[in-house]
Amino acid sequence: MEENMNLDGEIFVNLNVMMAIRNISAGELAERIGITPANLSILKNQKAKAIRFSTLAALCDVLDCQPGDLLEYRKGT
Repeated sequence: MEENMNLDGEIFVNLNVMMAIRNISAGELAERIGITPANLSILKNQKAKAIRFSTLAALCDVLDCQPGDLLEYRKGT
């Protein structure tokens, strides 16, 4: 894959929505999935460039959801 590819859309992490539905704080979620609160904030604020599958799996486990509940592709944003 080319480094300077022009993409038409973006991936958004809908972590705030699922956290609100599950009534869990950022601090508790970070502790339960084993990442720092700062790294969780990067995910929540759309600043992440990547996410490890192990982190995604831990989020899904703790939040009792599927990856598609957390990740959304928005075309032409």
